[in-house]
Amino acid sequence: MGIAAALVLSLVMVPAPVASEYVALGDSYAAGVGSGSSGECGRSASAHPSLWNAEHSPAAFRFVACTGATTQDVLDGQVASLSSTTTLVTLTVGGNDIGFTEVMTTCTLSSDEGCEAAVAQAGEVIRTELPGRLERLLAEVRARAPIAQVVLLGYPRLFESGDCVSGTSAAKRAAVNSGADSLAATTAAAAQAAGVAFVDVREAFTGHGICGADPWLHSITLPVRDSYHPNRNGQTGYLRALEAELR
Repeated sequence: MGIAAALVLSLVMVPAPVASEYVALGDSYAAGVGSGSSGECGRSASAHPSLWNAEHSPAAFRFVACTGATTQDVLDGQVASLSSTTTLVTLTVGGNDIGFTEVMTTCTLSSDEGCEAAVAQAGEVIRTELPGRLERLLAEVRARAPIAQVVLLGYPRLFESGDCVSGTSAAKRAAVNSGADSLAATTAAAAQAAGVAFVDVREAFTGHGICGADPWLHSITLPVRDSYHPNRNGQTGYLRALEAELR
């Protein structure tokens, strides 16, 4: 065989690069509840994973985030969608581990003192239990998707300060926002320890919380599960924050 022919054959036989594979894990904030979601898991075509898929067209896209998911739920079911060829993983999780729904129900229906106590109880879980749960989950994600870029996205502060037509008191808003700050700090530390990226969306949502002039989050609404979740503009805010990280 001549040298030229051998070179041509070697080029033909070079395997194609691994196609990009994107897997979206997590809870209702990842699924897109509040942005036109449907089905038991509340996945939405307006959720930031769906928007990323539409704008960037990876060769494969698996969207397995589900409303209500805890870190253990992601471990038990969602991580099975990862593989050795997965190239991008996004994940939002932790809110359900600390009782997000219960806290917001209490803060909606109870007194200022009741809300503050509920947030304090969630804060104890954030400090003592959530770090280990995130450590186990992120280690499993890294093991199952060893070449993937892993991005852990946080949660916004829910409320703006000042007057609030929703009727939520200043004390309740301050308590809930303080809880969001504690959750962000713990999540960021877990991401750093695991060697994965953390996207803190609090700054992106500044001025767009409930009680703001241009809210990206629902207050109490119907269907009830949309309450305290990002609307379509909020999911677009998540997308832009994710794109800034992956730029």
